[in-house]
Amino acid sequence: MTKARLSPTQTRIVEHVDGALLVVAGPGSGKTRVLTERVRRLLTEVPGHFRVLTLTFTNKAANEMKERLADLGDANQRAFIGTMHSFCLEMLSERGKPVGVEGLPHVFEQHKDRREILVEAVKQDPFLSAELASEPDPKAIGRRLDRWLATISWLKAHPSSMENFNDEIGLRAIDAYDAGLRACGAYDFDDLLLLSYRLLSEYPRIADFYRRLYRFICFDEAQDLNEAQYSVLTALCGDSFRNVMMVGDPNQSIYGFNTSSPDFMEQFRDAFRASEIKLTENFRSSRAVVNAAKALDPNYEVKGQLQITGLVEVMAGRDEADEAKLIADKLQALIAAGHNDIEGTITWESCAVLGRTRFTLMAVETEFRNRKIPFYKRLTANHENESEVMEDFMLSLRVMANPRDLLHLSALAKRWKTTVPATIGEPKALEIIASMAASVRTPRNQAVAEALEAIAARTQRLDMLPGLGVIKKYADPLPEKEKRAIYEDVAVFEQEWDQYLRSGPSSKNIGGFMSSKALGVTQQAARAGVALLTVHSAKGLEFDVVFVAGMVEGVLPDYRAKRKKELEEEARNAFVAITRSKRLLYLTMPRTRTMPWGDRINQLPSRFLSTIINRIDEQGQGYHPVVSGASPPNPH
Repeated sequence: MTKARLSPTQTRIVEHVDGALLVVAGPGSGKTRVLTERVRRLLTEVPGHFRVLTLTFTNKAANEMKERLADLGDANQRAFIGTMHSFCLEMLSERGKPVGVEGLPHVFEQHKDRREILVEAVKQDPFLSAELASEPDPKAIGRRLDRWLATISWLKAHPSSMENFNDEIGLRAIDAYDAGLRACGAYDFDDLLLLSYRLLSEYPRIADFYRRLYRFICFDEAQDLNEAQYSVLTALCGDSFRNVMMVGDPNQSIYGFNTSSPDFMEQFRDAFRASEIKLTENFRSSRAVVNAAKALDPNYEVKGQLQITGLVEVMAGRDEADEAKLIADKLQALIAAGHNDIEGTITWESCAVLGRTRFTLMAVETEFRNRKIPFYKRLTANHENESEVMEDFMLSLRVMANPRDLLHLSALAKRWKTTVPATIGEPKALEIIASMAASVRTPRNQAVAEALEAIAARTQRLDMLPGLGVIKKYADPLPEKEKRAIYEDVAVFEQEWDQYLRSGPSSKNIGGFMSSKALGVTQQAARAGVALLTVHSAKGLEFDVVFVAGMVEGVLPDYRAKRKKELEEEARNAFVAITRSKRLLYLTMPRTRTMPWGDRINQLPSRFLSTIINRIDEQGQGYHPVVSGASPPNPH
């Protein structure tokens, strides 16, 4: 059995058994190690028959913990390690009947699908249809629909507010929307939390069952809790269960737009009378990076850190294209020559370019493509297919998993330029899709139908690979560009299928696979090349070399951030971005920028960039940022 080396403070946390505990853990303080080792100790050294519930914010964190605990053998089976959405999905699948969930919930995770459900629901409601008809033009109608959808999501994320919500139109919209989802046998992400909250709060015997099943609960990234998640947790714990450990860092709370707040950490501490331990070491970042973080947050306390100097360098390009060239030049130089503060060679995979939004990274992506620098993007939760045939295949699998899913069946019919067949003796999903493919025979339609038949022919156990073989056979005679797109989509699918086989339940089915995909459980964390990521998608990751691009006013902080609370979250975005770096940090900006309407305007350095330059310079600690590039920024 492998045991990690722990500091005295980390050991206190690992050895904590009964009672509530709040751990405030800064970046690089080893919180994942502490969380993992505590789970290890509870499973191996605390007597009794019980399970441990460990809830993480990302699937990546869950997979990392599972890998570290793989040596536990059978004891590992006594721990649930996954996101809260995954836990809620499992709970509703097993015991959701009282709140209307029969079997595995089919999740509509895509915004476009949820919006289409609302559009169709409004058409069926004369009152809501009349409301939309009062709008002056199609754009106003679209904005109204988007507001209704946002209101629905907000209400579901705030269970306590739903009881006092008295807007007739909003209530009618949410009822129509939910009815539309249920007609398709579907739920959205918000439903997983809301229905779990209802299940636990309205049916005490079920909540009591889970309290007896799980003697200990560990919650990671607690600063990203929203009201719905906190409500599920408190409903699960009830009035007496207190064996809960929360780990989080208020300085890294950057999901306010999803209604999360670090305030729930304080609520937990007070309501559960939790002990509090702070992890103030930073075992990840060089001294230069830590100093930059301290410049952004003077209250950031680091009592122990690496004795590695590292580097913070500021680079200013003439425009976005020149900024991208500076980044590419520096990357290639580092790959070629290495750096004294990084042991061994620097690889593409140990480097990342981060931007506040994906638009910040567009020029960098173009430059990398031109130079053939390998890179990957993880800007969305799920892979977006580049090929038509794989998109058809995915729509078909959704219908196979859930024959009531008329939304995706209709979408498939539209893509194939046919209609959904009339009811013919209640045919199975496979027969319906085959009938649609036969009504308009094209090589693409036939390939999808044959792929589904190849999968269905494996009656002993589910196997997607024969179907994928049919798709690749269809791709082989196509032009190179189309063929490559299909093969790339198939490769991603094969990776996701492999991940599902290794980490999914013992009983495999298409519905389980599609649900795992929807929740991101099948994602592959490790990719080849430089990471081009938004700050939000980089959270929880670390790299030897980090570039933070687009550090200008209006980008970081975002131009929409006006109020104090919003600007505070933007500062935390900058804090999270720079603390992804283990050794070298490059802060870059364009002196001018082309706006969406075509105008080119001068750019002011981000206030966060100016703060880093000024504060470190004032402290005179010897970690001054190097300023290079065209027309370096003047922070004063």
